[in-house]
Amino acid sequence: MQLAEIKSFFKEKEITVICGGWSGEREVSLRSGRKVFESLQKQGFNVRFFDLTKDNLTEIKPGFTDVAFIILHGKPGEDGTIQGMLELMGIPYTGSGVMASAIGIDKIMTKEIMKSMGISTPPYYFIPKNSNLFVESTKALERIGIPAVIKPRCEGSSLGVAIVHSIEEFNKKIREVYENFGDLYVEKFIEGKTVTCGILGTGEGSFALPILELEVVGREFYDYTAKYTKGMTNFIIPARISEKATTEYKEASLKLHRALGCRGFSRVDGIVDEKENYYILEINTLPGMTELSDLPKEAEHIGISYDEVVLYILKSAFE
Repeated sequence: MQLAEIKSFFKEKEITVICGGWSGEREVSLRSGRKVFESLQKQGFNVRFFDLTKDNLTEIKPGFTDVAFIILHGKPGEDGTIQGMLELMGIPYTGSGVMASAIGIDKIMTKEIMKSMGISTPPYYFIPKNSNLFVESTKALERIGIPAVIKPRCEGSSLGVAIVHSIEEFNKKIREVYENFGDLYVEKFIEGKTVTCGILGTGEGSFALPILELEVVGREFYDYTAKYTKGMTNFIIPARISEKATTEYKEASLKLHRALGCRGFSRVDGIVDEKENYYILEINTLPGMTELSDLPKEAEHIGISYDEVVLYILKSAFE
């Protein structure tokens, strides 16, 4: 289905942009949702805006809408929960399905899949909730060393992520993340350029966008504040990495997108070190679509407008 055909196909359908939710990424989701809503409205679609809350969740039932455009970040919109609900209601929806969403938000499962496929990812040590934190953190420290990165197992937008440079800082941060998020992992810190590669499309029709380098200003890494505060990140496109690293990173990103069965769009985040070795950190099956978001900027670089990106995502509801 070409972009012109998408407009014709969806012309008579009611499209509902579902955003908001109650995760730590609620405000970002609302910003993404509003931008998508405005794009669909401008393009002449019959569209409405739905701010999902725990109070109006029961409004999603058979006949709720013809097509759900999901732009929720974090749980329950990015982990397969809302996708499963929409499938039960018989409502077509955009983006990845239940399985790809559930795997994509689970950083440990994603890493295991990457390892099995020969995709480079930093070494890590997983610490499940209800384990003996002292024992497991000691093992993690011995295996990974300092500096290290401490991350929740299933969060987005860098929520809860911390880089630690001393044993004292390690012990403090690991307890904070453990108490606030439960399952966590300790990852080897890789010094290098922070990069990301957006993917558009589904299956064999999917393709990689140019790699974007994220140069953070005034922060140690590309955290929540840097991601969503204007002026705190310089977007460098194409990324200042070698042709070899560019090719390898794009191929690995596309391979992961297809292996998980992602639909419509995704974004693959990682690092390229000083020796031009790439490391994939994670995949986002429902990346941001705000005015500061990475994927639309990558698409724009090769002449794909924001409105056209929205059409690629809309098309995935019937792929």
